[in-house]
Amino acid sequence: MFRYIIDRVIALFITLFIIVSIAFCVVRLMPGSVYDQDGDLSQTVIDTLNEKYHFDEPIIKQYGYFLKNVFLHGDWGTSMKMRPNVPVFEVMKDRIPVTLQINLISLFAAIPIGLAAGIVAAIKKNTIIDHFVSFMVVIFISVPSFVFATCLQYFVGYKAGAFPIIYDASATGMAALHSMFLPILALMFSPIARVARYLRAELAETMNSEFMLLAKTKGLTYAQSTIRHGLRNSMVPLANIIIPMFANVLGGSLVVENIFSVPGMGGMMVDSINASDHMLTVAILVFYSMISLITVLIVDISYGIIDPRVRMGGKK
Repeated sequence: MFRYIIDRVIALFITLFIIVSIAFCVVRLMPGSVYDQDGDLSQTVIDTLNEKYHFDEPIIKQYGYFLKNVFLHGDWGTSMKMRPNVPVFEVMKDRIPVTLQINLISLFAAIPIGLAAGIVAAIKKNTIIDHFVSFMVVIFISVPSFVFATCLQYFVGYKAGAFPIIYDASATGMAALHSMFLPILALMFSPIARVARYLRAELAETMNSEFMLLAKTKGLTYAQSTIRHGLRNSMVPLANIIIPMFANVLGGSLVVENIFSVPGMGGMMVDSINASDHMLTVAILVFYSMISLITVLIVDISYGIIDPRVRMGGKK
């Protein structure tokens, strides 16, 4: 198991290195200089700044300077436009908690609802309840989160006036939760549908297995056999989707945060691209990549915890 984990960690860092390399090259190959859009600077000043930060050199040399600063000094660069000369992760640190808070709350609230919907649909298979759950699953998966966000903002926030149409960054306690309710709700629909769909399929198949028939012959009721045996066996494949769903929700929040004016990483990502703040854009891409890779690593390790066959394979 230890070797299994080490192999996955090494693969994580190799993948991250490839992602960082591609992100740096793509961002730096965008047309124009970082300072071209700044009308307050003369051409002489722009040329001086480009020379200072090596923007006038070939992309391969820029990449070499970038790697040297990262590996030798832990320096990922400074923001050029958003907060000039401030380290990129210093710029990001105030935005990360808001983004994580909204995404974690939406995911943790969606999972139990999805589990309950999947269990009910599996138990009531081929009934009107099952058809209704399946229909809602199709809607929730097919419609993007930003469409739900726009509809919620208009009908629930603006028309009904039940919740604020934009996020109040100054609110605290229950007022803050009330302010972020609509963006959280907009991000919940897709995770609910994914959990319900997978659990319904797995549990419906598990309930027809021979060991479930044996459990019933031993005296367990239908509900007891489903919860004690069927649900536990159906949870193994779910680990492959529940943990990575955080990365999916995080990606969906890029647009949702902009719709509700949430001062999180999503808005900063869009602003940094529009402002050609290249180093900040690369740092944000690294942040999202790390979240995705860590979730994949957790999935791989969780398989070893849930399924003993993975641990035995790791020992070999």
